[in-house]
Amino acid sequence: MAPPPRPSLKPAERARIAEIFERFEAAAIDPRTELTYASPYELVVAVALSAQATDVSVNKATDKLFKVADTPQAMLALGEAGLKTFISSIGLFNMKAKNVIRMAEILIAEHGGEVPLDRESLQALPGVGRKTASVVLNELRIEPAIAVDTHVFRVSHRLGLATGKTPDKVEAELMAIVPEAALVRAHHWLILHGRYVCVARRPKCGDCPVADLCPSRAAFA
Repeated sequence: MAPPPRPSLKPAERARIAEIFERFEAAAIDPRTELTYASPYELVVAVALSAQATDVSVNKATDKLFKVADTPQAMLALGEAGLKTFISSIGLFNMKAKNVIRMAEILIAEHGGEVPLDRESLQALPGVGRKTASVVLNELRIEPAIAVDTHVFRVSHRLGLATGKTPDKVEAELMAIVPEAALVRAHHWLILHGRYVCVARRPKCGDCPVADLCPSRAAFA
């Protein structure tokens, strides 16, 4: 997919956006997912399991799961019922177990047991939508991508980086205005900022490295 065209921003706004990401970089030069993984397969499974669940809960489950099933072949041998015993504490575990086992079958049958690292093939896997594929491709530094979850959606609007009403529209806006050098890391900066600083109910503006650049700060004073 071709990158979106860069909008014509006023110099002051372009400078504000650049400064936001420069400060994020100063705070964390190489941000990564908080999901625990040791291979592309473990990553795609962990991200698929993380839908409507916390990274902490997923890591707790996969810490035990990946010790017995860290490949599609081992996951298929474990089976759907066996998998459920490891992930029953995660929301929507019945559907997720079905998807992960079906994913293992497809990876073995169609991809030689390896995770395909292109967007089209990833999104064709059960339980892997656009957002999951974006997380995987971005985390592995294969494709600059911004997966818009609730944290990214909230932070983008508060910082005046996006106005879109849907995750897809916010993604398109961010991809168009985030400085190119920051694109591969922007997803993690925004999600971690939303998770720990710009939280939903009472954002920690006093701890925010970009508070003076935020048009929403007055609303929480």
